[in-house]
Amino acid sequence: MLTTIANLLNRNGRTAERSTDAPRGGRPRRLVVAKFDSAQTTPDNRKHWANADGLSPNAAVNPEVRRILRNRARYEVANNSYAKGIALTLANDTIGTGPRLQMLTDDADANARIEDAFETWSRAVDLAGKLRTMRLARAESGEAFALLVNNPAITSWGSPVSLDLKLIEADQVCTPLLRRGRSDEIDGIVLDQWGNPSAYRVLKRHPGDSGLLRAPIDDLSAYDTFAASAVVHYFRADRPGQLRGVPDITPALPLFAQLRRYTLATIAAAETAANFAAVIYTDAPPNGEADPLEPMDEVELEQRLATVLPGGWKLGQVHAEQPTTTFGEFKREILNEIARCLNMPFNVAAGNSSGYNYASGRLDHQVYFKSIRVEQHHLQLAVLDRLLKAWLNEAVLVEGLLPQSLRERGVALPEHAWFWDGVEHVDPAKEATAQATRLANHTTTLAAEFARQGRDWEQELRQRAKELVLMDELGLTPAPQNTAAPAGNAPQEDDTDGNEDSDPHRSEDPTRAQASAA
Repeated sequence: MLTTIANLLNRNGRTAERSTDAPRGGRPRRLVVAKFDSAQTTPDNRKHWANADGLSPNAAVNPEVRRILRNRARYEVANNSYAKGIALTLANDTIGTGPRLQMLTDDADANARIEDAFETWSRAVDLAGKLRTMRLARAESGEAFALLVNNPAITSWGSPVSLDLKLIEADQVCTPLLRRGRSDEIDGIVLDQWGNPSAYRVLKRHPGDSGLLRAPIDDLSAYDTFAASAVVHYFRADRPGQLRGVPDITPALPLFAQLRRYTLATIAAAETAANFAAVIYTDAPPNGEADPLEPMDEVELEQRLATVLPGGWKLGQVHAEQPTTTFGEFKREILNEIARCLNMPFNVAAGNSSGYNYASGRLDHQVYFKSIRVEQHHLQLAVLDRLLKAWLNEAVLVEGLLPQSLRERGVALPEHAWFWDGVEHVDPAKEATAQATRLANHTTTLAAEFARQGRDWEQELRQRAKELVLMDELGLTPAPQNTAAPAGNAPQEDDTDGNEDSDPHRSEDPTRAQASAA
């Protein structure tokens, strides 16, 4: 049986299947062979596919591989301006000024008290700053860990809840030497019988601490074991069953190196050409008549000096060949390829939109902003919801902080939502007109429109009501709002040439508008 199966697989990767059914004539069916060009190994592609393997997701990202990737990614981010800017942009665009909590329970008073208390705690622990650090760590280290600890110093910042988020680097979460080789533990993550993380091993000291050279051997392997409920692990699993992360910029690391090498080589070539102020050369043949000169002899020249050269010799300069005309194009292509693995458009990665028109800029940003929304949703599930649950468990123990109805709710997480910073539109006037149209034809809500800007609609309406009351008290009249005319006859926006058309409702003559309405 095994011999028959082996014969059906040839050396070229062809898969054959023999049918057991025979036609009426009694003759066997022909052998069906399926062939994939990508499965062929030829002298031309042998080197390219030499490193392809069938390792499991956790074996592929084993501790040594992740250590090398982390060190190289950190080095590149620390020394490459583009890498640093890309990582910072990812963190700033994803986290912004931090998430804001909105409770959605039926008790309005309870919602307000929880939101105010959580906002006070968020400021005390600098939640937004720690989330930005975690996003940076995922970009250059592949993952970020945080311990939910009790920090009495938090109460001095005005929050009665002493819960804190202590960030630790991925290097500290690992399996100690004496526990390696266990099947129920994957590099510091202890698994239960269903494969879920149940505990984490955290070294007491960072492996890269400079003081480790003078520390006793026992201190190097000292670790603490924390329950999974007290550890927040933020990473992206690219394969099913993957438990540890690799840096987001891993595919771009060779490209960063190429970009730096090409830039340094171009500068070196330009400097070499610029170092020669002038050269003395001759057009005479080797045996021609010219005064003898020593090759590579150096002559010191004074400023604005008039001199006489030896007979048969001329004075010239080295023409700089670097940078070439394709230097800028090469850098743009490399940066575009670097940013692709992060779903980031080129103008955001380079900080330069000079080559963009209005339409292409909006189209590229749609993909980028959708990626940001996906990242924010991942953060809500992996980090924020767990933080909120831990915070509520601590807050219910503080007398008078939360309403009694919430204290009797139990461990279930109440209905809530997270708001992030909104994205500013490139044309606020057009966005306001579209927003008014959506509200007028009831295809949206105030809650949805305020959520686009990362704001709580209830707070904004209450604030607006206070403003109107004060304006009425002071005798101020709100500015009249222009009613937008139907857009049926409005010219379409021309995005092909990169020129944004002016809004017809803003530039239209009021007299013509009244005549048209009549």
